[in-house]
Amino acid sequence: MTLAWYGHLRLGELGISRNWPLYVVILFSWLIALAEYSFQVPANRMGYVGNGGPFTLVQLKVLQEAITLVVFTIVATVVFQGQSIRWNHIVSFVLLIAAVYFAFINTEK
Repeated sequence: MTLAWYGHLRLGELGISRNWPLYVVILFSWLIALAEYSFQVPANRMGYVGNGGPFTLVQLKVLQEAITLVVFTIVATVVFQGQSIRWNHIVSFVLLIAAVYFAFINTEK
């Protein structure tokens, strides 16, 4: 979803989509989102414990957010080259990774 939500901003910076009407930008973003959903939805279905997978619903969501953060960080630093990662961003990333850890702790005994 990172490219669907933020990719059009980079295209605007490059002058590619600067003059596009908003509805064209929305349609373009939805086409990207459709491709991303085509991977995410099957992964959730296969990974969900109710369908024989190893993850609970909460674990899937927390894991998805952590993956999204990693992808966003790469896109922000590579595609949007003027963006920089600061110490407070790193601290928030570490706390999100801690959230993944805590979500996967098996508390059942």
